[in-house]
Amino acid sequence: MQDPQDNTSAPASSEPAKATTSADEGWARQTLEQLAFANLNEQKTARRWKVGLRLAWLLFLVALFWQAFSYKSPTSHPSLPHTAMVSIVGEIGSETEASAENVMSAMRLALEDSGSEALVLLINSPGGSPVQAGLINDEIGRLRALHNKPIYAVVEESCASAAYYIAAAADKIYVDKASIVGSIGVLMDGFGFTELMNKLGVERRLMTAGTNKGFLDPFSPQTEPQRKHAQAMLDQIHTQFIDVVKKGRGDRLKETPEMFSGLFWSGQQAVDMGLADSLGSLDGVARDVVKAPDVIDYTQRENVAERLVKRFGAAVGEGSVRALRASTGLR
Repeated sequence: MQDPQDNTSAPASSEPAKATTSADEGWARQTLEQLAFANLNEQKTARRWKVGLRLAWLLFLVALFWQAFSYKSPTSHPSLPHTAMVSIVGEIGSETEASAENVMSAMRLALEDSGSEALVLLINSPGGSPVQAGLINDEIGRLRALHNKPIYAVVEESCASAAYYIAAAADKIYVDKASIVGSIGVLMDGFGFTELMNKLGVERRLMTAGTNKGFLDPFSPQTEPQRKHAQAMLDQIHTQFIDVVKKGRGDRLKETPEMFSGLFWSGQQAVDMGLADSLGSLDGVARDVVKAPDVIDYTQRENVAERLVKRFGAAVGEGSVRALRASTGLR
């Protein structure tokens, strides 16, 4: 027989179990819903950041290209009389701000302005490429004849080597008494490591098509015929430099044996030797020589955007070349 108390106690023990199961199911559902909402919010946030970054990059590129290709006239009053100025600062080279392309373009713009009374080349350069300097020198002569306006050179700290190559074409050269002027010469420099390689037991494996193709290689010995060839080339360029200086300065030069030796002199010495005409500054020349004290700068300078665009283009081009070489098996 069954105990009556057992019939009354069995239902009581099952109620707590059902309640616990329902509570567990509710907690699990709530947790899953929270996780789902959290994941959804994360996806929305990630999408917003992605869209925001893309918009930011787009705005940056638009601003970059706008700054790179937009042009502003250097003067808001081109008809008013003024002294035009173009700076030649730093190394003279095809990839620098003092390149022939930049300087010649600025000179043309300055002299084409109806209000410019004269052009002053404000020079502070240790020199650079004789090719770039030669192009500027030739353009000075052409523009002077075309516009019939005087072109002066004003030297700040330095006007040496290729920079003086340019200044020699000016109608007059003005310097500070402590400026560095001259260095009329040509050089080709490098290093030779052949003896060091022999001591270290290092073998140079250089393959060329052409006997003299690698004669400037620092790890290969230089023969006497190669040295003579390089010296003849330097002498020829030096002669061209000397001819340009003599043509530009004429009978103002007080030639000495050291004048074309590559030495340089102070501004006062340069005046005494005829390498410069007088002491003077930009403001002084504009005020007292040109008689137009207002100076307007026509120098073409690369801004940050232009440099970034050029670097971006160079990087893309280099990547394309590498991809082409990889696809064709070339190295």
